[in-house]
Amino acid sequence: MSLSKTTSSPDQVHEEHVSDEQLANIAGLDEHHMGPLQAIRRRPQAFCWALVAVFASLLMSFENQAAGMVLSIPEFRKDFGYYYEGSYVLHTEWQSAFYGGPIASAILGTLSAGYLADKFGRKWTLISSLVITFAAVAMEFVALTNGLFFGGKFLNGYVSGIILTVAVTYIGEVSPLALRGVLTCMTALMMTIGPLTAAIIVNFTGEYENRWAYRAILCAQFGFAGISLPLTLFMPESPVYYLNIGKEDKARKMVARLGYKGDHEIDPKIAQLKALLEEARIQSEGTYLDCFRKPNIRRTIISVMPLAIQALSGVYFISAYGTYYIQLAGFSTAESFKLQIAQHGCSMFGNIISWFLIDRVGRRPLTFWGTMSITIVLIICGSLATEGSAGSIKGAVAMIIIYNWFYNISIGATAYTLLAEVSSSQLRAKTVSIGIALQYLIYLVWAFVIPYIFNPDQANLGAKTSFIFGGLGVLSLIYLWFYQVETSGRTFEELDEMFKKGLSVREFKNYKTEQQRFGEEIEGKLDESK
Repeated sequence: MSLSKTTSSPDQVHEEHVSDEQLANIAGLDEHHMGPLQAIRRRPQAFCWALVAVFASLLMSFENQAAGMVLSIPEFRKDFGYYYEGSYVLHTEWQSAFYGGPIASAILGTLSAGYLADKFGRKWTLISSLVITFAAVAMEFVALTNGLFFGGKFLNGYVSGIILTVAVTYIGEVSPLALRGVLTCMTALMMTIGPLTAAIIVNFTGEYENRWAYRAILCAQFGFAGISLPLTLFMPESPVYYLNIGKEDKARKMVARLGYKGDHEIDPKIAQLKALLEEARIQSEGTYLDCFRKPNIRRTIISVMPLAIQALSGVYFISAYGTYYIQLAGFSTAESFKLQIAQHGCSMFGNIISWFLIDRVGRRPLTFWGTMSITIVLIICGSLATEGSAGSIKGAVAMIIIYNWFYNISIGATAYTLLAEVSSSQLRAKTVSIGIALQYLIYLVWAFVIPYIFNPDQANLGAKTSFIFGGLGVLSLIYLWFYQVETSGRTFEELDEMFKKGLSVREFKNYKTEQQRFGEEIEGKLDESK
């Protein structure tokens, strides 16, 4: 149902006397009647600019994976490590620092991103971070010492945290309802393309007997930033930012650049955004503390917990130590790199499948059953590693690859969707910051703990480490069953209403909102006029 039909007759809707509340409902009704393909046809600009933000998040995934992959490159361990029992290994302290330092700085980046995005805008915060990325990558590239390499990783981690936070916020604010799930899943896709690209590079260069064995993967980051920066320069600012600072004229221009044509489309969209922001202002002042006060605390928890569950369910262990374990399991360096490509290929394919499931199956069931699947896989992996035979060790390696499929078809994709859509409009940038910061805080713990329990010169648990994450997966399932709500197919305005009324988990899926009732009235008038 198009908006032009809804407002085509003064006798039907009295467009000339329509209130802001009715305009907001009209915008929501219009979004409800658009499917994904229709949304792309009617809002191609919004879709394309959201894709630019999606692509920017690729930098974060590539940087995260590059940190783990360089440890699997013999030449890197030779240049930055020491000789131990026939091979080169990194000092445990530096290994923890290379993992933990960027995560710690990413936490700082995500927490500052909310303030920066609200103060200077989503667009210019993103542009500034991309510029700093070039300096950070240059430090990593020229490094000959652990200290300088760590400095580059730390700086890159900080701006990567900002980039991911702002990108997810922007996608949530400009995407049409029908595309919100797909576009946020594409953010998760970037988390698989980055590692896959890195794995392919390492497969071709990882056995070089010079510094290009690991410098090639670092150099590739220049390419991603070089593509993203010029595209971001032309990106329209989020209209939510301009409305937040009282510049409605500029907000209208940004809405027009997102593909809304004429006052009959722009007015309802502006009214919808203003209604969301006004409702949020009534409930809070828009500070970080407001995220943890009533009535926002429930929304904050539901927004950020799926991202925390990602970190608790073993993805850091699988992605950062998968290749290293494959080598320790007896596979050659060349074989481990090829298996790594298979691992990330499964990740990417699983994420693409999630695009077709997230709206059809729903956020809640896809998240719950996917988390159950990876929990079972982790427990099987640990059991096979405990048995210890050559066949069972290969089975554990197979479980690592299978894990990537189930993870990315479910919680790996849905977490970003829930993060972007559940929070209130005024607190979205700050809630996204909190969610990503919480995830990286958990990653930080793993970065310092896992080397001491996994490495052969320490506790030497190897793949038995997956038992820890299997246990945490069981706890995550309990949370998801009793607390995670279904938000598929709901506009931001509808979610505001549902959370304001304090609906239970079971009531969310089938609740009929005021906006839906308004839509039924409009459709009834249209039927009567035929």
